[in-house]
Amino acid sequence: MSGAAVRVAIVVAAVVALVTALLWVFQRRLIYFPGGDPGVPPPGWSAAATSTDDGVELGLWHRGPNGDAPLVIVFNGNAGNRRDRLVLGSALADLGFGVMLFDYRGYGGNEGSPSEDGLLRDARAVAAWARIEYPERALLFLGESLGAAVAIGEAAQRPPEGLILRSPFTSLADAASANYFGLPSAWLLRDSYRSIDLIDDIDAPVTVIAGTADSIVPISQSRTVYDRAALPFEWVAVDGADHNDPRLTAGPEVIAAVRRLAERLDP
Repeated sequence: MSGAAVRVAIVVAAVVALVTALLWVFQRRLIYFPGGDPGVPPPGWSAAATSTDDGVELGLWHRGPNGDAPLVIVFNGNAGNRRDRLVLGSALADLGFGVMLFDYRGYGGNEGSPSEDGLLRDARAVAAWARIEYPERALLFLGESLGAAVAIGEAAQRPPEGLILRSPFTSLADAASANYFGLPSAWLLRDSYRSIDLIDDIDAPVTVIAGTADSIVPISQSRTVYDRAALPFEWVAVDGADHNDPRLTAGPEVIAAVRRLAERLDP
C-alpha cells in the first residue's frame, strides 16, 4: 500500500471513530425528543402528579370512566407531550373509557433525563397510581412506537387486563438498523427496549396496530411482535398509513380496535 493510501485509510478510520464516539455520547438526543410544558388541562380533565421510586415527579391528566368501562393509560412515543395525545384521549373518553395521559421524565415539564431504565420506572409509577386511583377498573395499556416498548416492559412486570401496541418494534436496535443502514446499533445503543424478548411472556390479550406504509418502524417488525405474543387478540393493518399518520395516532381504526379489546374483557 502506498503512503497516500495509508494516509487516506488513517483519515477514514479517524472519521469513523469520531462519528462513532459522537453517536455514543449524544445518542439519546437522537432517540428522545421531549415536548415542553403542556400547560393546564382542558375542561373535563383533571391534573395530578405521582413520583417514581427514584424521586422524579411526573405530571398527568386523567378522566374517569363511565360505568364499568376500563381505564386506558396512554404510553407516548418518543416525541411531544401529553397535550399532543388529547385527540386520542378525548376520542376514547367520548366512548366512556377512563383515560390517563402522562409524560415521562424530561418530557412535559418533568425533571430528569429520559433513558430506558428511567422510562420503565415512570411506567411503574403511573400504573401503580392508576391502580390506587381506580382500584375497581380494568387497565388497558395503549403504547405508541417507543411507548409500545415501555408498555411492554411494564406489562412484563405486572400485566394489565389488555395491551394495545401501535407500531411496535422488535427492539430499538432493529428499529435503528431499519433507518440507519450500516450503523452498528446492536452494540452502540445504551437503551435496548427488546420487546421481542418480553412479549411472549405477558399474560394479557394483545392487539397490534400498524400502518402498511410505515417508514419508521417496518410493519414486519410489528407483525413479528404480534406473532410472538403469548395471547394475540387482533392484528390491525391500516392500509397506506405512515408512522405519524393521523389514522394511526388517533384514527377510527385505532379507536375501534381499543373498543373491541375492551369488549373482549367483558364476562
